Amino acid sequence: MKHGKFLKNVAVISAGGLAAKALGALYRIPLVGLLGGYGIGLYQMAYPLFCVVLTFSSAGIPSAFSRIIAKETAEGRQSGETVKTALKMFALLGLCGTLLMCLFAPYMSGWQGEENLLPCYLALAPSVFFVSLIAVFRGYFQGKNDMLPTACSEVVEQIFKAGAGLFFAIRFSAEPARAVMYTLLAVTVSEAAAAIYLYARYRGEPRRKSLCAFRPSGGEILHSAFPVMVSAALLPLSQTVDSVLIVRLLSGYSTRAVSLYGLFTGGAVALVNLPASLCYGLAAASVPAVSACFARGEEEEGRTRAMYALVLTLALALPCALGLFFFARPITAILYSSLNAEDAALLVRLIRLSSVSAVTLAGVDTLAACLTGMDRAKYAAFSMLLAVLVKFALQWLLVSNPALSVGGAAIASNACYLVAFSLDLFYTVRRTKKSKRAKHDHDRRFGNGKRRFNAARRRGDPEGGQSIAPHGEASVR
Repeated sequence: MKHGKFLKNVAVISAGGLAAKALGALYRIPLVGLLGGYGIGLYQMAYPLFCVVLTFSSAGIPSAFSRIIAKETAEGRQSGETVKTALKMFALLGLCGTLLMCLFAPYMSGWQGEENLLPCYLALAPSVFFVSLIAVFRGYFQGKNDMLPTACSEVVEQIFKAGAGLFFAIRFSAEPARAVMYTLLAVTVSEAAAAIYLYARYRGEPRRKSLCAFRPSGGEILHSAFPVMVSAALLPLSQTVDSVLIVRLLSGYSTRAVSLYGLFTGGAVALVNLPASLCYGLAAASVPAVSACFARGEEEEGRTRAMYALVLTLALALPCALGLFFFARPITAILYSSLNAEDAALLVRLIRLSSVSAVTLAGVDTLAACLTGMDRAKYAAFSMLLAVLVKFALQWLLVSNPALSVGGAAIASNACYLVAFSLDLFYTVRRTKKSKRAKHDHDRRFGNGKRRFNAARRRGDPEGGQSIAPHGEASVR
């Protein structure tokens, strides 16, 4: 893939993501007014369980599956059977997630002390099933280096969510609890619409028969996807633990523990995550670009593409980090004008402390995607696991110190992303004996076939008589 094609893919998927986020932001403004304080509180309380279930049922599937598809495409194999197998397996996983959410809904609503959350959970639960299907289709198209369906599906998702959500919120504005239930049902409607759109795009693709087609087992796909899913799940799960650990540590010496935690996560962390969202397209486009090179045995080219993606990521993220550091005060004044002077000053400090993570977090996302393309996702999972453990240890030491307070959480997060970034970079550039042996096997497998093909062309046979298929199988033209 030339750099121009890579940049086009990045631009397409980034544009779709930005358009979807813009629609989502515009949707939330009238939604808050329509649902009111109690309604929006219910709306937000329903999401933690939903996010945890999604983490287990769909996190990392697009990246993992795009690597599989990119590898098959590079080897000249058709992916129809692979998609069917993946759809069956991840549909079952998504269905299990839906059932688990329904099962835990009564307990969660009881623990949260809000009985009106039960129908909200039940309305949101089916979307877990549809998200699993969406993840497979997005992985397929991304593996084919076609980012447009992913971008369009994100926009379709937001259009249906905003349209149906506002309709229900207006229709039941006099009944806040019922309005929230139906606006969460709109999330399920939007995921179903996105799944139908992607399925239609998939069915509309031209197909050609290939003698190289094969039927992979669900175990093979899951074995390949599992490290990616673990790597993608570790960070959101650790953030769930943060919500308990940080608040409890702060509660030891402050009566404003929840407020301090809210300033950190809702203010500083939300801003630091924006550059990573901006660089999402680079991570998504890196998987098929790198995977195709490694499938052909062109590992040096694959590493070159990974470094190119990283350089672009840093070129985007570094100015954002500098902007957050130097303009933290005006940013806080504009976005959080309702804060009192003390909280505003604390938020400025937290933003400046956390600004370095705007670079390292974006880098971690891109490098983890590149490691997935190299079939080294287990290293990204190990890096994130170690980084999360470092974060928890530092939180315990620093946040419990009243002099640092919630600023200790910002320092711990910086350390977490720095450790993950350093290890991912090391594993990305490292050459292994296994890699060298794989290149030798690839050259030996394809070298004789290429020589026979070229010899036939020199004898005057323009088609070379036979083509050598992947894995040394001869297929008649």
